Order: sequence, then structure tokens, then C-alpha cells
Amino acid sequence: MNNNATKTSTKITQSRLAGSTWYIHLLLWVVVIFMIFPLLYAMLTSTQSNAEMFRLQMTPGDHFGINLKAVLDRDIVLLMFNTLVVAGLITVGKVVLSLFGGMALVYFRFPGKNLVFILILSALMIPGEVTIIALYRLVVMDLGWGNTWTAIVVPALATPTGLFLFRQHFAGITPELCEAAQLDGATPLQFLFRILLPISKATVAALVTIMFISGWNNYLWPSLVITDPKKQVIQVGLSSLDAGLEVGATYGPIMLGAVIASIVPILVFVLMQKQFMQGFALTRDK
Repeated sequence: MNNNATKTSTKITQSRLAGSTWYIHLLLWVVVIFMIFPLLYAMLTSTQSNAEMFRLQMTPGDHFGINLKAVLDRDIVLLMFNTLVVAGLITVGKVVLSLFGGMALVYFRFPGKNLVFILILSALMIPGEVTIIALYRLVVMDLGWGNTWTAIVVPALATPTGLFLFRQHFAGITPELCEAAQLDGATPLQFLFRILLPISKATVAALVTIMFISGWNNYLWPSLVITDPKKQVIQVGLSSLDAGLEVGATYGPIMLGAVIASIVPILVFVLMQKQFMQGFALTRDK
């Protein structure tokens, strides 16, 4: 009797909750459709001609092959390979430097440590566009790195976001782990790679996802320091697809190029989604 009463009460509660939250689900569906519509529309127009697009045709067109040929003629495969290499180097460099920097700010004692952390927080408030002229003079004119991937990768390695994320994560780990490692005679590197890193995989995955997508979507800085089309990245290369737009170029190749360029970051986020959410949940809880 008690079990039946409990089951009946549970069903009544669930039905009441479902009835009282239907509008929330409806609102969430509206938000989801609103967020995904630009991508769906880009996929649709990537198969169409100008005429089909301008008459707001809501079915796939028959110009996909023509648009794909136009995109491939712009060496989009080479551009994506370049971007993959650059974004990968930026991601690895940022994660490694952030890992060591976060560990130093938590587990090492040195004069001015708090001041360094305050300066890092201050750097988070400075837009990158503010320093772009000075950075261009340093990297291109003084160091002579113009038209090289070094000019893209090295300036991007300074990441206050990653350093702050790891500092906060390590600060939330019990200090007894460090004391136990010291008693066992572990060196700082052994403590990092054998203890800290295994329990920080979710945070590392979250940072990898953020930094890779940020590096993949970088447009302004590569457009300034890279002039060789064979060394260019995909975001800048896509702008070449609208060359001659004023004389009647089609929008289909532009949309198709944008869809192809979005495949890699979408795959990265889908593959890292679980670890990404766990990393931010751990950081929030701490």
C-alpha cells in the first residue's frame, strides 16, 4: 500500500511540475531555434544561387557543386590546414604556460606575488585592440616576424584568462597534497605531472576548448601580419570569397566557406563538451 501511494504521489508531483513548466520548455526551444537559425540558413544558402537566395527559397538549391568548386579554387583546404596548425600551437603554448604560471602563483613564494596576480587581473580588462598598434610595431618592424606564423603564435601565448583559471583551480585544491608530496621528496615537476595534472584534466579540457576556438576564429591580427595567401588562415581567407561582390559575385560560396570553416570548432566542442562543462563546474564550486 505504501509503495503504491508513493508511486501515485510521485506521478502527481511530476505531472504538476510538467504542467507548470511547459512555458519554460517552450521558451528554451525558441531560444535554441533563434541561436541555431544562422547556421541552418548558411547551410541552406550554401546550395543556392543568388536568384534563389533573393527570392527567399526555403529549400536546397542546385548550385552546391558550383559553389563548392568556387570555394576549393580559393585553396580552402590549405587555409584550414594552416589554421589548424596555428590554433594548435597557440592552444598548446597557452595551456602549458598557464599551467606553470598558475602553479607558481599558488605553490611558490616570491616577493610581489600578490602584485603579479593583480596585474594579471588588470590585463583581463584591457581590450586587445588597444595594444594592436604597439604590438604590430614590435612584432613586424622591430623583430621582423612579418609574414610568418611566429607573428601569430608568440603574441597569443600571453593569456591572463588561462593563468587566472588555473590559479583559481589550484587554489581550491587542499594544501595537504603539496605537503604530502614534499614529505615524499617529490620535485615541483613531479608534483605537477603526477598529482596536479591528473586531477585537473577537466579544467585543462575546458581551457583547451576555449583557446582552440579562439585561435581558430582569430581574424584581425593575422590579417595584419600575414600577406602571403599560402600562409594565411581560414578566417582571413574567407574574405577573398567576396572579392568582386559589387559586380555581382554570388553569396553561395561565401556561405559554404563559412559552413566549412565552422566544422572544426564544432567538432572540437562536441568532443570536449563533457570535459568542458565539468571543468567549469569544478571551477565554479571552488
